[in-house]
Amino acid sequence: MVTIAVTPEASNEPRVAVSPDTVKKFVAAGCTVAIVSGAGLRSSFSDDAYKAQGAEIVSSPNDALPRADILLKVRRPSPEEFNTLKPGAIVVAMLDPYGQRTEIETLAATKATLFAMELMPRTTRAQAMDVLSSQANLAGYKAVVDAASKFGGALPMMMTPAGTVPAAKTFIMGVGVAGLQAIATARRLGAIVTATDVRPATKEQVQSLGAKFIAVEDEEFLQAQTAGGYAKQMSAAYQAKQAELVANHVKTQDIVITTALIPGRPAPRLITSDMVASMKPGAVIIDLAAERGGNCELTKPGETITTANGVKIIGPINLAGTVPVNASNLYARNLAAFVDLMISKEDKSLAIDWDDELIKGTLIAKDGEIVHPSLTEKTA
Repeated sequence: MVTIAVTPEASNEPRVAVSPDTVKKFVAAGCTVAIVSGAGLRSSFSDDAYKAQGAEIVSSPNDALPRADILLKVRRPSPEEFNTLKPGAIVVAMLDPYGQRTEIETLAATKATLFAMELMPRTTRAQAMDVLSSQANLAGYKAVVDAASKFGGALPMMMTPAGTVPAAKTFIMGVGVAGLQAIATARRLGAIVTATDVRPATKEQVQSLGAKFIAVEDEEFLQAQTAGGYAKQMSAAYQAKQAELVANHVKTQDIVITTALIPGRPAPRLITSDMVASMKPGAVIIDLAAERGGNCELTKPGETITTANGVKIIGPINLAGTVPVNASNLYARNLAAFVDLMISKEDKSLAIDWDDELIKGTLIAKDGEIVHPSLTEKTA
C-alpha cells in the first residue's frame, strides 16, 4: 500500500496539495493519505472534511514523513522535511527547478526522487496535470479583478442621464493561459481590450475573444514560437520595433497587465520607466512576472507603488494563491492525475514507468543525482 503525506505549506503559501475530492480518489486507489492537522485550513478544507473522505489526520510532520512513499506539496519542501523522509521517497511539487540551484543540489543529495510539476510537457495527454495552466488561469482572472479594484474608474461604458462613462482601455501583454483569461475577464467586465504577444498563433486567439491584437508582424514574428508553444527570445532589432509600438500604445491605456515569462530565464522587460512616465495619472499596471524580476522596469515584487505621475504599479507574488479554494482544488486534481501514473491498478503498489514521457519530463533528481537534461546542461 502506498502512503501519501501532506504537510502544511509555509506561511506565505495558502494553497494545499490535496483536496477532500482527491483524498477520496487516493483512498479508492488503495493509498493511505496522512495529512498534518490544519494543512488545508487556509484553503477552507477542514480536518473533518479530509477525514470524511478517508484521510488519516496526524499531529505533526514527524508522524507522516518517515513512512511516506510520496510527499505532495505546493512549494518546495523545507530541508527539515527532506531530512525526515526515508531515502528514495518521492516528492511531487512546484520545485522552482531553475531557482536557487545550490538548494536543489542539496535536496537531491538526500536521495529523494524529485518531480517538478512546472516541467510537465505541454501535450494533450498532460493537460490534466498542467499546474502552470491551472494556476495561470486563476492568476489572469484575479489580475483583472485586482486592477479593477485599484483603478479609479469603471471598466464598462455606462450611459447615464448625467452623461456617458467611457469604457476603460485595458492592454494585456503576453497571451498565454493567464493572458487569455485576463482578456476574457476584462471583456466580461466591459473594458476595451487590446493584447500583444510575439507568438503568431495568439493573434487568432486574441481576436476570438473580442480583443484587438497589437504587434509588429514581420518575418521574425512569424517564426517566434518554440515547438513546445513558448515564446522564443527575440532579436534586439525586433524588440526595438515592438517596444516603439508598445510605447505609443501604452500611453493611452488605463490598465496594463503583463504576463510574459520564458521558462528558466528572467522575465523579459516590456515596460520601461519612460513608458510608465508617459501613462495617464490613475493608470494601473499589474505585473504577473514580478516573481521573476518583473516585465516592468519599476516593479517591486510583493509591493504596490505609485509613481510621481500617479501610475500604480502592482507586483503580486502568488496571485493564484489569493483565490486558494479554487487554486487548491485545481492543483490537487493536477497532482492526483500525475500520481495516478505511478500506482499499479493491480496490486496498488508503486509502479513507475521511468520511460513514460511525463515521468521523464518532470523528473529532476533520482538516487542522489540531478537528471533532468535542462538542469544537467547548466553544469556542463
